[in-house]
Amino acid sequence: MMNEAIHTIMTKNPISLSPLNTIADVESLFKHHRIHHLPVVDQGRLIGLITTYDLWSHGNKNPNETFVTDIMNTRIVKISPDDKIGTAAELFLDNRFHALPVVQDDKLVGIVTTFDVLKYEFRKEYDNIILYKHVFDKSLRTA
Repeated sequence: MMNEAIHTIMTKNPISLSPLNTIADVESLFKHHRIHHLPVVDQGRLIGLITTYDLWSHGNKNPNETFVTDIMNTRIVKISPDDKIGTAAELFLDNRFHALPVVQDDKLVGIVTTFDVLKYEFRKEYDNIILYKHVFDKSLRTA
């Protein structure tokens, strides 16, 4: 049922940050791209992940003087492009987080979210999207 590889649903070459970006940069990317998770990379190698929750939980810091490295998560669960969609779903259910960086040969190659898994299952069940079709069409083009 969910035996397809992650690379079939992941967002390839996701927007990412450098450790030297500021929280102001993060806020801007979250707002303008309507995303909630940003991988932090150093020369293509994944070193952290920052989420909207991280911003909320460190809300009193000056966004122009606080760096991504000050609040990012460094204990990250990763997945490979060849891992199964079911593996991602199980990790989401078990650990209660909503994004998994996709890494190959120590390099960030994508990201998969709970939304990606829901969208995958929804499209298998329903051929014709009726409600909010214009919203789904737009989001499917960016995936």
